[in-house]
Amino acid sequence: MIGTTLKTSKSEEIFAAAQKLMPGGVSSPVRAFRSVGGNPIVFDRVQGAYVWDVDGNQYIDYVGSWGPAICGHSHPDVIKALHEALEKGTSFGAPCMLENVLAEMVIDAVPSVEMVRFVNSGTEACMSVLRLMRAFTGREKLIKFEGCYHGHADMFLVKAGSGVATLGLPDSPGVPSSVASNTLTAPFNNLEAVKILFEENPDQIAGVILEPIVGNAGFIPPDAGFLAGLRELTREHKALLVFDEVMTGFRIAYGGVQEKFGITPDLTTLGKVIGGGLPVGAYGGRKDIMAMVAPAGPMYQAGTLSGNPLAMTAGIKTLELLRQPGTYEQLEQITKRLIDGLLQIARDAGHAACGGNISGMFGLFFTEGPVHNFEDAKKSDVNKFKGFHRGMLEQGIYLAPSQFEAGFTSLAHTDADIDRTLEAARTVMGQI
Repeated sequence: MIGTTLKTSKSEEIFAAAQKLMPGGVSSPVRAFRSVGGNPIVFDRVQGAYVWDVDGNQYIDYVGSWGPAICGHSHPDVIKALHEALEKGTSFGAPCMLENVLAEMVIDAVPSVEMVRFVNSGTEACMSVLRLMRAFTGREKLIKFEGCYHGHADMFLVKAGSGVATLGLPDSPGVPSSVASNTLTAPFNNLEAVKILFEENPDQIAGVILEPIVGNAGFIPPDAGFLAGLRELTREHKALLVFDEVMTGFRIAYGGVQEKFGITPDLTTLGKVIGGGLPVGAYGGRKDIMAMVAPAGPMYQAGTLSGNPLAMTAGIKTLELLRQPGTYEQLEQITKRLIDGLLQIARDAGHAACGGNISGMFGLFFTEGPVHNFEDAKKSDVNKFKGFHRGMLEQGIYLAPSQFEAGFTSLAHTDADIDRTLEAARTVMGQI
């Protein structure tokens, strides 16, 4: 049994007050530590690969604000650019040149994107692209994959991942059955199930949306031929293929999963990294599809803070940093060393374990595996993960508080950080 040695009195006090002010005491469900026990630690500041809580504890961070801190928290170049932008104002509610700059960078990088629309979050990007899929095709049904999370819009909260999976919630109350009935689901990595859905719903399916590498049910990569098979099926049935690269965009490769695997979807959603730590999202794709978006076309979508100068500034500077030579090689090297070490330590300690990484994204399941989809992921020993998470927290390592979330490294993580993490894991794996 792992003892509690962390000083958490200030975190406990703040969280107790928060529960009287906000539902569950948090602004997003997975932060609540419900699946790992105890109460969340309350952050005070972040820098590089590290976070400090209000009690003064320091941690090596493998969450990175759920992905956007790919260059490290509070990167000095990003902070400097933001200071300069702040002098000009925080929000315009009108066009600014920075939107053009970031749009050109996104279009140049992401193979599917010929035009882009900026929004304020990944959820907003996915909600908007869903409306666009239906408007362009004139169809209402959608195929998504079990355990994949595309934000909290009604049609996506059917067999969803992330906090929905973490908390063990059923399909969300408040979602009308008439809406949910238009969402068709299949197991990830199962092309045959998708073929059947198309056959059973002829000329009714607007498109297929997926995380091309799943991160919201834990880290699950696509099987060989799966993405290519989806591309072929959607073309055959005149439906759209949408990659939700909110998590993987500019993290798996500069051009995302679609660059890494050479499969080009019709539409793409983005977020996290392109905001450099500020709230941002985007959706983009072929010009003929994007021409449907108002004011160019009849599909309405708007946002007062969309394309705001601070988010654009942080995104531009972050992408500039990521374009430097050796960036993704560095992420791959350090992340592979981390996950290979964790798996070896787990197995040496007698635990069933599987997992892997692609670039700066990784995952560990306490099951023999392999994990191809959400059903496989659910075989993981969540109680063992609970002990592992708490033990690592006690050792100064901050991991996502859920078995069903991917982990992230950054360019700020060093070999010394990995050494310290593996040393902590060796201690904890021997105790759970």
